[in-house]
Amino acid sequence: MNRVVACISAVFLASGLVAAQTPSTVAPGQAAVAASGAASTVSSEVALFQKIEDSWSQAVNQRDQYALELVLSPLFVDISAQGDVTTRNQQIAQVLSNPDKTLFLTQKVIAVRMMGDIAVANGTYSLYHRVNGAEANEKGIFTHVFERVHGGWVCVNSQRTVLRQEANGKQKKQSTTETPFHLPFFKSDKGTD
Repeated sequence: MNRVVACISAVFLASGLVAAQTPSTVAPGQAAVAASGAASTVSSEVALFQKIEDSWSQAVNQRDQYALELVLSPLFVDISAQGDVTTRNQQIAQVLSNPDKTLFLTQKVIAVRMMGDIAVANGTYSLYHRVNGAEANEKGIFTHVFERVHGGWVCVNSQRTVLRQEANGKQKKQSTTETPFHLPFFKSDKGTD
């Protein structure tokens, strides 16, 4: 009788320990993704990746090689808004050797989609710099693909697109939540043709 009670108590104790350890082994937001089986846009994930993007921006602004190496994967590939393709080492070399001391980058995460150990962050960026001696403020959107490595996230791919400017220098009208993307080659059913 005592052995049976001791065995049952041991089983309950062991299951209690496993249950207590489960939240620490699951990354924030992963429980919701696992339960739904789909990509999500959860504010805690946006906040997590905003911190990573802030670290990236700060590393560029302060020309901090070590901090940039922590954010970018050794497999990193960047496609700039101008179509230039560079690797992590080329990005670091550009940041360190850039004579433009006015260079300032800010990035804002809008949405994050989680797919296991891969995350895709979309957002906006503003890059203040000099082009041929003239000041330029490049504004655009980005897509960054991250991979979970050793409990942290590193960017493996970056794509930037500059927002189109109107002829008079004003920015194009921002999209709304009802029509988040504008496809110029499709005619809208709304309004006149």
